[in-house]
Amino acid sequence: MSDPTFRQVRLGEALKRLRERSGLSQREAAYRLRYNYQKLSRIENGQLPEYHGLRAMLDLYGVVVAEETPYIDMWERASEKGWWHPYGLEDHGYISLEHDAIRVSAFSLGYIPGLLQTESYMRAVFHGWQVQRSRKWIENQVAVRVRRKQRLVGDEALEYHAVIAEAAFPQADREQLLHINEMGMHPNVTVQVLPNTAGLNDGHNGAFLLLDFAYPGDMTVLYVEHPAGAAHVEDVEQVKASKLVFKHLSKLALTPDESAEWIGRLAAER
Repeated sequence: MSDPTFRQVRLGEALKRLRERSGLSQREAAYRLRYNYQKLSRIENGQLPEYHGLRAMLDLYGVVVAEETPYIDMWERASEKGWWHPYGLEDHGYISLEHDAIRVSAFSLGYIPGLLQTESYMRAVFHGWQVQRSRKWIENQVAVRVRRKQRLVGDEALEYHAVIAEAAFPQADREQLLHINEMGMHPNVTVQVLPNTAGLNDGHNGAFLLLDFAYPGDMTVLYVEHPAGAAHVEDVEQVKASKLVFKHLSKLALTPDESAEWIGRLAAER
């Protein structure tokens, strides 16, 4: 059996919180649900329950019908196949996290962030990787990034805040620079430039992203990429420290209006 997805783990944790709030032990709840203890334990650790089992748990834990919707929505999300599956991507990577997030705060040190990239910039990034990839693989990755950018528009648009270090701009051509300013005009998108004049700061430790979710019991995940892959962190203290770093970097950075002017001047030179 494969590991539970991020969505399934979130549902299990939410059900566990409801059980604990109701004052039932895991064994007591399992007995009333006519489950064995191990089955309920697996569900609380991310195994997807059947729909009627979910409704039985909500009823047992005292969730009235008017308050069921967030949990039903979580179950439906945990049950569905993500749009990224046809591209050969799994549910355990960054894209599934971004898909569920309501807010993303990104600090970028060496690249223009993915959601702000043009297709030509994307291809240049992939061609620049040490490990050579096939043209088909690159086009697949470009298609994924283009699809991801749809989160920035629409009725349920992602709230996106990017702080981009000046070091990321030398490889950006005029088209890319103008595209950043165009995206920054969306009301849900905030773009700031962290200039070299800001001096040494926490941003030199590396790029990172913070993703906020609207699950019951709001949460934030820290996501960090590294040469061997990536890691997502949910430890409360580590996430809190990273939030403070992002807040500090956004204060050091140019304001959104100043950033747009700075990028516009750079584009005029290219």
